[in-house]
Amino acid sequence: MRQYILNTLKIAFICCISCYTIQAQHTHDGLHHWEIPSKDPDRIILTFHGDPSSKRAVTWRTDSTVNRSVAQIAEATVNSGFTKEAITVEAQTEPFDLGRYKGNASLMVNYHSVTFEELTPDTIYVYRVGDGMDHWSEWIQFRTAKETTEATQFVYFGDAQNDVLAHWSRVIRMAYQTAPDASFVVHAGDLINNAHRDYEWAEWYKAGGFIHSQWTAIPVVGNHEFRPTAEGEPRKLALQWRPQFTLPVEQSLDSTLHETVYTVDYQGVRIIVLNSNDKLEEQTEYIEDQLKSSKAQWNIITCHHSVFSPAKGRDFQFAREFWKPLFDKYNVDLVLNGHDHTYARGHVPVRSADSTLTGDIKTVYVTSVSGPKQYQLDEEQMKAYASDGYQRDQAAEQTQFFQVITIDEGKLTYVAYTALGEEYDRAVIDKDLKTGKKKLIQADK
Repeated sequence: MRQYILNTLKIAFICCISCYTIQAQHTHDGLHHWEIPSKDPDRIILTFHGDPSSKRAVTWRTDSTVNRSVAQIAEATVNSGFTKEAITVEAQTEPFDLGRYKGNASLMVNYHSVTFEELTPDTIYVYRVGDGMDHWSEWIQFRTAKETTEATQFVYFGDAQNDVLAHWSRVIRMAYQTAPDASFVVHAGDLINNAHRDYEWAEWYKAGGFIHSQWTAIPVVGNHEFRPTAEGEPRKLALQWRPQFTLPVEQSLDSTLHETVYTVDYQGVRIIVLNSNDKLEEQTEYIEDQLKSSKAQWNIITCHHSVFSPAKGRDFQFAREFWKPLFDKYNVDLVLNGHDHTYARGHVPVRSADSTLTGDIKTVYVTSVSGPKQYQLDEEQMKAYASDGYQRDQAAEQTQFFQVITIDEGKLTYVAYTALGEEYDRAVIDKDLKTGKKKLIQADK
């Protein structure tokens, strides 16, 4: 009898401990099922980290019980035989406390990341991520870049920002339907509205679904990626930014700019990503270094704030005074911005010594928005940019857009589509690759 009582007490004690542990680890009240971390990988995203012809990074999330994670990768085949050749790569794991921001549930999660290296150029790979045992993602495909200058296509989004799951999901899905073979995607800042709020990041990942794990992302920080974590504190980069995106680190820059300022070279295209929120003077030197050293046929700049702001009450004067002269000097081809929740495409024409137009152009500037938040155009402000040499070519209000950009030798074709997949704006930069001279060919306005 005594032994029976002892065994009963032991079982009760174990049950109490188990119940306490479950309650401590699973404070999921009020969360949607797609917010809740589990042993299964979620929020899987591909990013560039090194030479795109031989490297690619992947990052994902699990609950805090998964302390060891791995990724497997193999060259894709027409059947499932590739699994026999898959190699396993140990992931780096970073614990993350969602509760550091009071607007989140008090949960510990783990972010995991792997950089695949020594890949073969121009090859389709298949990968999966998981705990190495019972909890795996599906197998996902991507293609490495070619080592040479080749035709390249990519997608560009302005701000998603608000009501991302409800209203941005159809835009990214229409973009994928329109350009499924795009090599990468530029998210030009304000991916969400409240930097640290995990519910909004969950929306962003659910809206894109598998697209995030298949299209390699180039994320750009916007002003909404910076918020205080508590009242009275200075604003901080989104707590999730560095754990969830594995991005290049420019060691020459201040550590606060790491993984927000970086350069990607892809098949003859150099894309320079800037942080238009902070330390702008330091980035001015970085811009010149990257443009001066560029051997790419095409040079593209992306930052969140619009150099030629088309919306009322917006003005990025610093960029026009200090960055635009460098864009002019080094013949930058295209600048991609967000922030202003309107649409505008314009260019800077080349003028002769007596200020007459030569027919050539310098840089094309685009501001766009992909989410539902919309502002009004400021017609007078855009006219005033004439003093900076800017000429507006097309504009729009109250429209969600995505852009598909195709580069093939001396021709860059830019097309803006509405959320319905209908073409709204088209322009071609025709470039003499020997002289750098460019013509702008536009569809009838």
